[in-house]
Amino acid sequence: MYGGSLAVLLFLMKWLEYRFVLIAHAFEIYIGAIAIVFTSLGIWLALKLSSPKVKTIQVEKEVYIYTADKFVLNEAILAQLNLSKREMEVLQLMADGLSNQEIAARLFLSLNTVKTHSSRLFEKLEVERRTQAVDKGKKLGIIT
Repeated sequence: MYGGSLAVLLFLMKWLEYRFVLIAHAFEIYIGAIAIVFTSLGIWLALKLSSPKVKTIQVEKEVYIYTADKFVLNEAILAQLNLSKREMEVLQLMADGLSNQEIAARLFLSLNTVKTHSSRLFEKLEVERRTQAVDKGKKLGIIT
């Protein structure tokens, strides 16, 4: 596209040369044409580089606020999910922000055992990540 526009510009200048316009004002016309080409190229390039590449989308989401002093364990949901005591401890420590290694150290378990409890917990809660498990646990009322 750039080469084609330069070819058209060259053809235009040759045509003007035959009309004796270029003879009288050759220097000014060449300078003006070059200035127009590079100004246009600069404007196009600036618009191309300064346009945002990622669109910003605002998402409104409800935020649940859980208070620790009003917490009541939902025994019915706990029985329905069939969570073991150790899985509940792992889930609560996940909610407290501990890593698998820290959970293993706190509960005196191996790292693989914590990972096994986590994967079973994810299956029972039907989630894929720790954050989803913690959020679902809080919504169901089984952790603080």
